Amino acid sequence: MRPKPFRPETIPGLDSCYVRDAATSLVWHRSTGRALYVDTDRSQVVYHANYLRYFEIGRAELMRQAQYTYRQIEESGYIYPIIRTELNYYTPLYYDDLFHIHTRPARLELVKAQFDYLITRAADGEIICTGFTLHCATNSRGIPVEIDAKTIALWQGFPV
Repeated sequence: MRPKPFRPETIPGLDSCYVRDAATSLVWHRSTGRALYVDTDRSQVVYHANYLRYFEIGRAELMRQAQYTYRQIEESGYIYPIIRTELNYYTPLYYDDLFHIHTRPARLELVKAQFDYLITRAADGEIICTGFTLHCATNSRGIPVEIDAKTIALWQGFPV
């Protein structure tokens, strides 16, 4: 089943990396990528597992924009390994396609944080893939701990 159309609009007063979906009113952080030859299989289609890498690019750019990089998170004693992923594929990306990775903080629990993603082709806005990653907060020894205060602030401060 095809997803509802995604209609991103710029948001007056916010950095241009944030867009609002006119259909749902959800705000997303947007970064841009290009499908490299190394990302494709013999048919020039982006290999399915590479979308997880694209999700990571979107997540890292959102965190960088929020002035709280993964390096800073780890230096403060926290690690956020992925414990679950979901990907829904709708149409392929091909070699050299320019695309947008839309990322937003979604669910936040005591020790778990979820990011949602939506990837679109830049040329026509077609939805390529949607999904999420669910992360568990751990200390440096891998023991689950409560989400750190800066991550909570990121969720609470994300534009609505």
